[in-house]
Amino acid sequence: MFTLRPLRETDSIERLTELLHQAYAQLAAMGLRYTAVDQSPEVTRRRIRGGHYLLAWHQDELAGTVTVHRPLLTSHCPQFRQPDTAVLVQLAVAPRCQGLGLGEWLMQAAEDWARAQSCAAIRLDTARDAAHLVRRYQRRGYAVEAPLQWPDKAYQSVVMVKSLETLPLPTTRNKDCSATS
Repeated sequence: MFTLRPLRETDSIERLTELLHQAYAQLAAMGLRYTAVDQSPEVTRRRIRGGHYLLAWHQDELAGTVTVHRPLLTSHCPQFRQPDTAVLVQLAVAPRCQGLGLGEWLMQAAEDWARAQSCAAIRLDTARDAAHLVRRYQRRGYAVEAPLQWPDKAYQSVVMVKSLETLPLPTTRNKDCSATS
């Protein structure tokens, strides 16, 4: 149903910016003025620079996007500067495609990329008052790590983190544990 690919030089930044505006309109209606609510194409270019940027398509229509970065060394957020981290930003799904699992697929692709880069964790931020998003990320294994106040935002955010390290399998069996089918 959807195809996923990296951003190409021929892709329209204006079209991408329009998708971000549409996807974040519901949050704006809640009074949460995420940067993606009304950012310019120049801001879109700046936010994707240096990142791994993915676009999801449904036939010829742009349906979703996500960017994942290596540590953001100049970020206001100290957690985003951690050397072993990836940072997920600008996750967006077109309103007509919401509820179809595309957001989960985009997040999985970002997490897979971060693992391939040997990142121990992936972080993101969201508005504290966007409880539906906090719950969604928690269901994917993210935990609230710290409060965050962006200098240009009137609302408080939270930094969320998910470990990407896989635990080694135990070499001995626990004799006190048994399972039957």
